[in-house]
Amino acid sequence: MSFLPQHEVPQRTKESSSSLNETNSSQSSSKSMLETSSNWGSSRSDHFPTLNFGSLIGCCLRRKQKDSEMISSLPETFSVNSSSSQLHGSLQRNTQHESSVIIFTLSEIMKATSNFSPSFKIGQGGFGTVYKGQLKDGTIVAVKRAKKNPHDSQLSTEFRNEVTTLSNIEHLNLVKLIGYVEERSERIMVVEYVANGNLREHLDGHYGIVLDLAMRLDIAIDIAHALTYLHLYADKSIIHRDIKSSNILLTENFRAKVADFGFSRLGPSDFDASHVSTQVKGTAGYLDPEYLKTSKLTQKSDVYSYGVLLIEIFTGRRPIEQKRDSKERITTSWALQMFANGKAFEVLDPRIERTSSASLLIEKVLELAFQCASPQRHERPTMKKTTEFLWKVRKDFQNSRQRRNSESRELCKLFSEKA
Repeated sequence: MSFLPQHEVPQRTKESSSSLNETNSSQSSSKSMLETSSNWGSSRSDHFPTLNFGSLIGCCLRRKQKDSEMISSLPETFSVNSSSSQLHGSLQRNTQHESSVIIFTLSEIMKATSNFSPSFKIGQGGFGTVYKGQLKDGTIVAVKRAKKNPHDSQLSTEFRNEVTTLSNIEHLNLVKLIGYVEERSERIMVVEYVANGNLREHLDGHYGIVLDLAMRLDIAIDIAHALTYLHLYADKSIIHRDIKSSNILLTENFRAKVADFGFSRLGPSDFDASHVSTQVKGTAGYLDPEYLKTSKLTQKSDVYSYGVLLIEIFTGRRPIEQKRDSKERITTSWALQMFANGKAFEVLDPRIERTSSASLLIEKVLELAFQCASPQRHERPTMKKTTEFLWKVRKDFQNSRQRRNSESRELCKLFSEKA
């Protein structure tokens, strides 16, 4: 039995995490590492999914730790000396609808950021520096100013790649491109401002807020929706290629938005093609081992990264924990070994409240994550099926919490009557 139901992906609403989203699903037959009964509400011993750990454990425990976090390569799409007009032409050729992307002048952006004032700086990354800015119409934006290095062809490529990609997509869970600047040595992107930092910062506790289990599940669903859109519903299939916690931005309502499309690639253009052959790019710990070995990029490469991220979200640990004991250094293999030893609950972030609902959820989420992060891409589900499965987990989790709260109220009522 396939562990994922075959039905359309439910649309996410803006309701609070306590709301229920009904989904009707039917199960279809296929070979899978997970075999699930249709009754998710039953006990684990009778109806809980089971895993074949053979190849997973062997591969995970043999995985070597990477010394360098970022893995990059030579440019793939644009030449270093391409002008702003060439980029604009590329946007027009690749956009089937009228583009709303604005071509700003450098002076406009300098005014918006008070001449790139250090007090406006909100972030720093491999691409460059990010500033908070205000456009003349009052819109608050994030301004990504690229490093100035005319000899670094990769930075120029990443800039044009991200502008071209973002100009063709629009989704609630993707950071929106507003415009860009390419004047002389300046390469600047103006994107939607997302006020609440990135996911990794929240997992590290930088903001003094502990993400509870419901919030983490909703964030995971948001990311899954974004990837499903990129893979299936964008005008042309897009592979993000750098899914990681620091590239997930959170709104004030803790809605997730996927950012940073510098490494993204279009999927296969031929109907019969299964992959894109390309030089390897991505981040160590999240990289699909088959892509790393063969340089063949597929949508399942994003699925692998998502599986690693899913484990990160619920354990709170980075994919590679340099300072931990060797047995716990690679988080995915550590979590898999714990699960195989019947200690799935111990994998959960220690800051999260331990309840029966949490126990049920973490086992289901881990089983999904391990299949997404399977060493063999043919064993990984699609992002669409992954999203459907997570909605089912969310529904069961909400039902379990409601039952527990109802039982608690009944007990309080009983004790109060006896008193």
